[in-house]
Amino acid sequence: MTDPTAPVAVDPGPADDTRPAASSGRGRRVLAAVIAGSLLLAGGLAIGRLTAGGAATPTTTSAEAGFARDMQTHHQQAVEMAMIIREESDDPAVLSLSYDIATSQAQQAGQMFGWLASWDLPQASPEPSMTWMTRPALDGDAHDHGADDAEHVPGEPMPGLATRDQIVELSEAEGDEADTLFLELMIAHHEGGIEMANAVLDRSTNPVVLPLARGIVFVQQGELDYMTELLERNPGDTGD
Repeated sequence: MTDPTAPVAVDPGPADDTRPAASSGRGRRVLAAVIAGSLLLAGGLAIGRLTAGGAATPTTTSAEAGFARDMQTHHQQAVEMAMIIREESDDPAVLSLSYDIATSQAQQAGQMFGWLASWDLPQASPEPSMTWMTRPALDGDAHDHGADDAEHVPGEPMPGLATRDQIVELSEAEGDEADTLFLELMIAHHEGGIEMANAVLDRSTNPVVLPLARGIVFVQQGELDYMTELLERNPGDTGD
């Protein structure tokens, strides 16, 4: 599982940048990405600390705490995939989308890290991942938002999470094949993220958590629809 405390590197360059041929240029780009990612994570952490005050403090096994931990891990994989495709793709639409995903989800991961710090809760969960999603909603129902209405099993992979083999495959793909695989993996990833956000909406009244969860549903549904449109276009035409 990805370490939720690890800094996330985000490429701050324009979406339509090209990869430098010289190794020195690549080194400068990597350094800039690390710095930008650290700033995004720190900014999100500061926002999380500021916004977490004023609400009842969740317990360590609460839906709010479970969501904050698990969604950090989920977001960090999205950032990882976005950074991979930015090194492999030449498609302006895919590059722009991946930049948006990397920057927004890195910031949100920092925000959720800040919540846990402000709640004086450990970043590591005392129970298997997704346990909070198996507990009843506030109205007593399960409210499973999954596409297949599958029952969640604590400790099993989170909804939409890519396998390590799929991450390796994405890293080794090139051109149109890489773009297509990225879109397919990220569509599934967004479906899982929306499911997790809806799950906490069904299980929480926390005024800090709910706005972010609603925002995740709204933004990721829009990105999901856009990625579906890109997949339906002919290879190489996604930048038109």
